[in-house]
Amino acid sequence: MRNTIAFFLLFLWAATTALGKTAPTPLRLWYDQPAANWNEALPLGNGRLGAMVFGGPARERLQLNEETIWGGGPNNNVKPDALPAVRQLRAQLLAGQQVEAQALAQAQMQPFGNSGMPYQLAANVYLDFPGHERATAYQRDLDIGRAVASVSYQLDGVKYRREVFSSLTDQVIIVRLTASQPGRISCLLSEETPMQHTLHPEGAQLVLDGTGSAHEGQEGKIRFQTRVQAVAEGGTVQATAAGLRIAGATSATVYISIGTNFVNYHDVSGDAAARATAYLAKAVEKPYKQALADHVAAYQRYFNRVTLNLGTTPAAQLPTPQRLAGFAQGHDPALAALYFQYGRYLLISCSQPGGQPANLQGIWNDQLKGPWDSKYTVNINTEMNYWPAEVTNLTELHEPLFGMLKDLSVTGQQSARQMYGARGWMLHHNTDIWRITGQVDPPQYGLWPMGGAWLSQHLWDHYQFTGDQQFLRDYYPVLRGAATYFVDALQTEPTHQWRVVAPSVSPENSYKIEGKDIALVAGTTMDNQLVFDLFSKTIRAAELLGQDQAFADTLRALRQQLPPMQIGQYGQVQEWLQDQDNPRDQHRHISHLYGLYPSGQISPYRTPELFEAARITLTQRGDVSTGWSMGWKVNFWARMQDGNHAYKLLTEQLRPRASQPGGVSEGGGTYPNLLDAHPPFQIDGNFGCTAGLAELFVQSHDGTLDLLPTLPDAWPTGEVTGLVARGGYVVDVAWANGQLTRARIVSRLGGPCRVRVHRQVVAKGGPQLRPAEGENPNSFYYTLPVKAPLVSSKTTARRPTLAPSWVYDFPTEAGQTYQLRAQ
Repeated sequence: MRNTIAFFLLFLWAATTALGKTAPTPLRLWYDQPAANWNEALPLGNGRLGAMVFGGPARERLQLNEETIWGGGPNNNVKPDALPAVRQLRAQLLAGQQVEAQALAQAQMQPFGNSGMPYQLAANVYLDFPGHERATAYQRDLDIGRAVASVSYQLDGVKYRREVFSSLTDQVIIVRLTASQPGRISCLLSEETPMQHTLHPEGAQLVLDGTGSAHEGQEGKIRFQTRVQAVAEGGTVQATAAGLRIAGATSATVYISIGTNFVNYHDVSGDAAARATAYLAKAVEKPYKQALADHVAAYQRYFNRVTLNLGTTPAAQLPTPQRLAGFAQGHDPALAALYFQYGRYLLISCSQPGGQPANLQGIWNDQLKGPWDSKYTVNINTEMNYWPAEVTNLTELHEPLFGMLKDLSVTGQQSARQMYGARGWMLHHNTDIWRITGQVDPPQYGLWPMGGAWLSQHLWDHYQFTGDQQFLRDYYPVLRGAATYFVDALQTEPTHQWRVVAPSVSPENSYKIEGKDIALVAGTTMDNQLVFDLFSKTIRAAELLGQDQAFADTLRALRQQLPPMQIGQYGQVQEWLQDQDNPRDQHRHISHLYGLYPSGQISPYRTPELFEAARITLTQRGDVSTGWSMGWKVNFWARMQDGNHAYKLLTEQLRPRASQPGGVSEGGGTYPNLLDAHPPFQIDGNFGCTAGLAELFVQSHDGTLDLLPTLPDAWPTGEVTGLVARGGYVVDVAWANGQLTRARIVSRLGGPCRVRVHRQVVAKGGPQLRPAEGENPNSFYYTLPVKAPLVSSKTTARRPTLAPSWVYDFPTEAGQTYQLRAQ
């Protein structure tokens, strides 16, 4: 601390003072050509209904999804005879017989029944406009400030326009067709799908009845119906076997409704036709202008909570593909802000309360069997989808994930009991809409019993950001059940008598023994970190709720027996219990740095040696990887307080990727529609980067509200408003010349606020700042206990060089606003 540093803290008793506003960042993706393929089309969604808009002037294609159209039906894929093999694997692994264990797993621990069901498309709706291939002055766009896509062009002196949105309020997709002269709207609306289906006109509507596919022995149980209706002003609409024919209209509004028979993961007794009919009947009664206004208002209730301004340049006016191509030259900071907000747009559009959580592609998939079935991959990807939820002020959108967790805490009891002989609940590295919890994929990928441990972290995170004790009480049984599994499943390794998870893998990675690839091990670093977090958070939840203290004591005793993190022979954080790391390994998963992000176990201030070891690990792993991996690395480098390296990762992620559909590969990048390329498309890269950019401006995982912890040199001046920190603080930050100029903090929950700053400010009036001492007294900040690392005798642990910072406490009251200003 420096006593000579003065602070200026102006206490405001009402939230009336806001940061000064600068020119808004353009919130629009736009193009001067129609989409040539799916990776150029523009995504719309209301959580339940998704549409990809292609924007062809002569033929518009709307590729449709509904969140509950999946293959198969209710099932769980738990292998009933797995326990004897698991017990043998444990014995072999604890005896150091990794080669034998790997061979046994390959022989006896293949997936049982199925490896999960695929998320599937619904249909394609086409609007054919004869002669419009001669269009000029063409433009299409996606306004993410309003969640509306549009297409405009001219033909024979007439200006044509389409607006498309997936209504958050009316639960239909709406297409508005207008022209600058009366009677000029004529088109044929048709529909097709590769799903098993029937299609017929019914009155003024086009009706498609479809069935989800059978897959890997599971009969397709989903039934769905789409209903399409067009309402014209002037002209006529005729329903025929070919589709809906609109002729001579001045304007027309098309309504697309989808319903399914899905009720929940074990119940498909719903009436798809009745649901589709009810949605449509209600929607067509509302005037278009009112429907649009209602949708935009509902969307902006979420979206407008956060703004980000990094400055604008003339490059911001270029079409989006040209902006992507030029981003690496550093002349378009507004594209980074747009990309940040695009991640928030996508989360609003694919994860709404009461619905399904975002899957591997959000809700956007044009195939019967998308990449990796578009399931929920829970060894990072599903979790990454929700990293932006709390910090970017979208807490309600976290709810679908919590709903899935409650389901899994039921279905996961079967896999815990039958496969591992344990109480509680667990799942492996994948699940689907049927909430399967058995092994998915061969053992080198799938025999990873940690899915419940990682997903459950989101429950505690939500509590830290919201202070919602009733939520904590409601979900404590889920936390407790996840922890109970490990109480029973942990094994004692013989060398140090540590308690470890066995069998397991360090997700999707391996090392070599005797020339053989070994994935199956005991006590991976990530497993140890996950169990440490799960036990710690369950203990703290029990304390806050004043219950279950005997169980909390059991967890405390077991936590003491978990392995510490280890620094290996190359100065790195070890990935495995033994020092097997290869410094040339550049695998996409860096699972053993879970403790750095999203956890807070590795800290520059509390565990400096581990912090520096994490830097070595990240450097060894390199930068360019799959898209989602680079999104994770943005977060890693933000936590490392290296804004320039985080920016480098963002630059790599925003490299243009060819839009032509292709196979699976690495290299990352971004498609013309700004969706993440693994490739192919995975939405987690978008969400990971949005969360990582937020980490550059505000961090709150390490016991403090850290303001502007690490800025890239590329953004010397800017402003962000509305980010949320643990403890329930809503934070606005502005900076110039790379230094904090002012910050505004709204305290939702009250209590002591501990703030870390990185430059001089001065103070007058209001509550007095005092230098921070001891642990943060704010009950919503739970700093994990520190375990000293075990350091290899072949290396010397290093300590980082950190920029100066000063930490202060001041009291706050719920609902009040506080402001910091630079001297």
